[in-house]
Amino acid sequence: MGSMASALLAGNEASPSLAEAALRRALEKCGESRVNGVLLFLTAEFARHAQPALNAVARAACCTEVAGGMAAGVFTEDGWVLDRPAAAVLVFSGNFSLAHCSPDGAGSAAILSYFGGAFPGHWNAAGRWRFGGSFAGQPGQVEEVAWQHGRLVRQCSVQMCGARVDIGVSSGWRLLGGAFQVAGDGAYELRTVAGASALDHLRRHLPSQNASDARLPLASLCAVLADDPGWLGTDGAPERGFAVGRCEPVAIVAANADGSLTLARRIPPGKYLAWAMRTPQSSAADMRRSVAGLAAAAPGPAAAIVFSCIGRGPYHYGDEDRDIACLRERFPTLPLIGSYGTGQIAPAAAGATRLMHNTVVTALISHPSRSADVQPDS
Repeated sequence: MGSMASALLAGNEASPSLAEAALRRALEKCGESRVNGVLLFLTAEFARHAQPALNAVARAACCTEVAGGMAAGVFTEDGWVLDRPAAAVLVFSGNFSLAHCSPDGAGSAAILSYFGGAFPGHWNAAGRWRFGGSFAGQPGQVEEVAWQHGRLVRQCSVQMCGARVDIGVSSGWRLLGGAFQVAGDGAYELRTVAGASALDHLRRHLPSQNASDARLPLASLCAVLADDPGWLGTDGAPERGFAVGRCEPVAIVAANADGSLTLARRIPPGKYLAWAMRTPQSSAADMRRSVAGLAAAAPGPAAAIVFSCIGRGPYHYGDEDRDIACLRERFPTLPLIGSYGTGQIAPAAAGATRLMHNTVVTALISHPSRSADVQPDS
C-alpha cells in the first residue's frame, strides 16, 4: 500500500541542516529509510539558501523528487510557524509518489501546483485538476519560489500518483442578504444597487454594530457576483457556489464620497450581486462545513495537504489557527502539511483552474478505491 508522514522544525537560522533534520524526523515517523517523494515547504527566510536545503533533503531521503515552495509560514499537525526559519515536510512511500508532470498535461493523476508571480495561463487547460498555492515573495528576493525534481523553478507541477485526491474549499464568507441584479457597464465603480447608492445599499445589509461605523471594515467585506441568483440563495447554495467557482468574491477597494464603491474587478452586464462579510466565526463555520464534506467523501485518508492564505490562520483568528483545529478535530491522527501563501488554487466547476485569495484549500490524500481522481467540493 503506502504511507505518509509529516514533520515540522523551526530554528534560528535558515540552514540546510534544519530542513534535513525535519526530513529525518518524518522518515522516523514513516518507518522508512528512503521514500518515493518529498513535499517540502520552507519559510521565506530560506530565499537565498533554498537550493542547498533541497540538496540536503534529497540526499537524506535518497529521492530526487523533492517538490514544494517557499511561503510566509508553514504548518503540520504539530503546529504552525510564522516569522522565523522553519521547514515542513511530508514524505510519500509505498504506492504513493510524486512524479514529474509532462508539459502537455497528459495523464489522469492530480496535479499539485505552486508558483510565484503571475498566474500561469496554461494552467487553465480543461481536463486537468490542479490544486495548490502561490507566494508572491518579497522585494529583492529571488524569483524562483518553487521547486520540483530537487531544483528551483518558477512553477512547480507534480502529479500525485497512486492516490485519490478529494478537494475542499473554504472561503469563509457569510452572505448579508439576498441577490440583486446590477447594471454592470464594465467599470470598476459600482454606483447603484436596487435604486440606492451602492454604499447606502451595503450599509443597510451590514450587522447593526458595523452599519453606523464612519469607516467600514472593507478588508472584511466583499461583493459576490454570480450569473444565476440561485447561487446566492439561503439554502446552502452560496457555500457550494464558492467551492466550485459559481460565486465570485470581489474585494471592495474603496468607499467613495459620491456613494459609489470601487471594486477590484470590472462588473460585466447581467451579473447578480450580494454582499458578504468574513469574520473569525464565519470562517471557522465554513471550514467545518468543508471538512465535513471531505470526511464524507474520504472517510479514511492517509494525509492532508493544505494551502491557506496568510490572511487566515493566526493573523485572522488571534494567535491560533482554527482552520487546522477543524481538521485535527475530525482527523486527530492524520499527517498533514500546509503553507501560508498569498494565493490558493483549486478546480472550478468547468474543469479549469482558478486562483483565489483569503481561502483554505484542503486536499485529502487517500488510497484509491478506483482510478486516481480529484473530487472538487460540490
